[in-house]
Amino acid sequence: MKLINKKPASLVDKPMRYCPGCGHGIVHRLIAEIMDELDIRERTVGVAPVGCAVFADEYFNCDMIQGPHGRGPAIATGIKRSKPECIVFSYQGDGDLASIGMAETVHSAARSENITIIFINNAIYGMTGGQMAPTTLLGQTSTTCPAGRSVAVNGYPIKVCEMLAQLQGARYLERTAVSTAPGVIKTKKAIKKAFQNQIDCVGFSMVEVLSMCPTNWGMTPVQGARFVDEKMTPVYPLGVFRSPEK
Repeated sequence: MKLINKKPASLVDKPMRYCPGCGHGIVHRLIAEIMDELDIRERTVGVAPVGCAVFADEYFNCDMIQGPHGRGPAIATGIKRSKPECIVFSYQGDGDLASIGMAETVHSAARSENITIIFINNAIYGMTGGQMAPTTLLGQTSTTCPAGRSVAVNGYPIKVCEMLAQLQGARYLERTAVSTAPGVIKTKKAIKKAFQNQIDCVGFSMVEVLSMCPTNWGMTPVQGARFVDEKMTPVYPLGVFRSPEK
């Protein structure tokens, strides 16, 4: 019998603790497949700051570091500058990257640090109780905006790719989604390009992935996938915002 699929060597053989319908497991699998395909696992270092992403160090079969909330890009910068031969990625959620870690994100992009950031945008704080995040949609409810996010009280959602696209140091920015099979395929291509950019010393690369959080959204997994397609993508359009080829 011909083997057509198998667990990536860059994932450990351990059940994941993510909620049913969560997108983290999908993205983990894609990153692991890419590490295998590019043959970079032995020199890859991942950074997993606070949030649901903090569990990532349990699942990747490469060197991993847990970091303080929001400090992923700073830690990744230190590792990359001290060990430039390593491939370094920071795996972050929206509260982590776009709230407490906004300064680290912006300045690492401004300096065009040769690192890769995987940014999971599920429009809510997942691990810490479902609070409003910088990316929470207008009208979307959370534990800290039970009546829905409003402009008057909470301001507008932050569009990270669009904001970083104004910085010359941001070499590659793309937004994808993992709510559909075609979206998963496009996400893998984007993440692989972000890692290849680092190998080629292109500079700062970030892939923003629209992902599901059915538990904190109060939805079923199927409803969560539809929420990404019907509600999130109109606010956060998919596509390439900066590319070294442009």
